[in-house]
Amino acid sequence: MLTLSPLQSFNLCNYLAEDLKNNKSRIVMSDNRDNDTLTSVDNSIGRLPDHLLIEIFIRVPVSEWAQIACVKKHWASLFLGESLWHAAITRTFPSASQAKRWPGPIPRGLSKRRFAALYVSKHIVALDDEIDEIVGHTYLFLKEQLELSTLPPPSGILHGTIIDQFISCGKSREVAHELASQIWLAVLDNLEENWHTFLVLKRLALEEDVFLPFPYSRSIKVQWRVFEKLFLDFRDCFGHADFYDVLGIAKNKFQPIPSAWLGY
Repeated sequence: MLTLSPLQSFNLCNYLAEDLKNNKSRIVMSDNRDNDTLTSVDNSIGRLPDHLLIEIFIRVPVSEWAQIACVKKHWASLFLGESLWHAAITRTFPSASQAKRWPGPIPRGLSKRRFAALYVSKHIVALDDEIDEIVGHTYLFLKEQLELSTLPPPSGILHGTIIDQFISCGKSREVAHELASQIWLAVLDNLEENWHTFLVLKRLALEEDVFLPFPYSRSIKVQWRVFEKLFLDFRDCFGHADFYDVLGIAKNKFQPIPSAWLGY
């Protein structure tokens, strides 16, 4: 058996990762009757042990992982396992690889969930170039509650859960409120534009105002964004009566309101 030094393994993984990136589209799109491409894959990296395959895959851009997982069943199984995601965290977010578990209502989850949270913190909810894993987890929690639940909990409960998570992790009340507001805004901006999202936004807009002490009260910026998305992005989803019901609530909350919101 050929034994490679750590440096040789590192160089080999980088070389094969670059080769995989260059040939990925040809591999995925090849006709099943033509096995030449798949044979070349088997000859180059298909016979490598799993730990080297993982080291190659985590060097390929994240946006291409889904296509790579479609090439072979064995490769797909690696993306379902814990080892690849743990290695991806260690390589991409080295400072987070040794992070301790934290208290609070939102769990950290396994390595795949942690990688997603870290990716969100870096690319979607960027806070002065600081990567905060807890921010990513709260984003994923809120987005899933709004997108996947047939009847999401009231916004006050969701907001309170996020605030409790930040406070339990040592954030001040002011910081917890600001972070929660930024997460709400980021989630609202990244919801899919479909009928379910329209119903969720309309439900948020129609919720009665309930007095809650700071920091559990929702930011006015968040409430504004809900109405803004309804009137600008989902105007065609309204019925006549629904439109004027929501518009009346908006007029009571905000004065003045933008002219773009007016007119059915």
